[in-house]
Amino acid sequence: MSTAAPPLDDPTALAQFGRLEVVARLLVEGYLLGQHKSPFKGTSVEFVEHRQYTPGDELRHIDWRAYAKTGEYYVKQFEEETNLRAYLLVDVSGSMAYAGSTLSKLNYAKTAAAALAYLLLTQRDACGLVTFADRVLDRREPKSQQATFPELAQLLEARPASREGRIGAVLSELLPSLKRRSLVWLLTDGFDDPNALAETLKQFRAHGHDLVFLQISAPEEETFPFRRPTLFRDLEAPVQHRPVDPLQLRRSYLERYQSFCETLQRNCTAAGVDHVKLVTNEPYHRALGTYLAYRTQRAGR
Repeated sequence: MSTAAPPLDDPTALAQFGRLEVVARLLVEGYLLGQHKSPFKGTSVEFVEHRQYTPGDELRHIDWRAYAKTGEYYVKQFEEETNLRAYLLVDVSGSMAYAGSTLSKLNYAKTAAAALAYLLLTQRDACGLVTFADRVLDRREPKSQQATFPELAQLLEARPASREGRIGAVLSELLPSLKRRSLVWLLTDGFDDPNALAETLKQFRAHGHDLVFLQISAPEEETFPFRRPTLFRDLEAPVQHRPVDPLQLRRSYLERYQSFCETLQRNCTAAGVDHVKLVTNEPYHRALGTYLAYRTQRAGR
């Protein structure tokens, strides 16, 4: 691993600084914690208030003194119950493997997810992880212990790109298993049927979850800079190849891609979902800043 100062503004160069766990720590500690005041103070086990007992609560948290005074059951609510509970949903389908002139969309998403996980845990928020393509591939339930970070980083690092993706369908299948209200981060390029995906986003909001859609894009997808005859390969169906003249295709491609992005943005807005586009040659600051803004806003409610 290099001993030079980490290039926090260059995702491709930063990826050379070591394993994912190291890079994520560099991002959070070297940039975020060096320039921003932590939006949360306190301990995750500090007693906050009482709330009425509901079936399923641990009996050891019942306040028997309150019961003696009121005749009703109350449990002590601790700070860790008021902290965020978050899931990072990372799309590892074939289209995410596209790299071009930068690191792949998948590696960018992995790094952003690992950095968010580390930041969540430093704030004593509970962080869980799901990777998926045409089905859920890995799942770890939210925990707030800092010691869980290496496991999450290693799981992300070891997960290769898959083939076909079904974003909307997989998330619809996942939704019923998210029993508690959570902050859900979706890291994906969004390549799916827009109507099915829009319906899924609405379902998440209807179930009380807050959703942040981090759309991962490559520079080449944004500008289509190709000039010479090129053989394009479908990353989710590798046997399909299509030779084209990029100069003839460029205009229609850019129109369709712009329409796709506008539809995705519009669907997110209609569903009450925060949408942030992250291009793989841009720093990770916007992803981390989105979490901080949400955390600060929530603390002020």
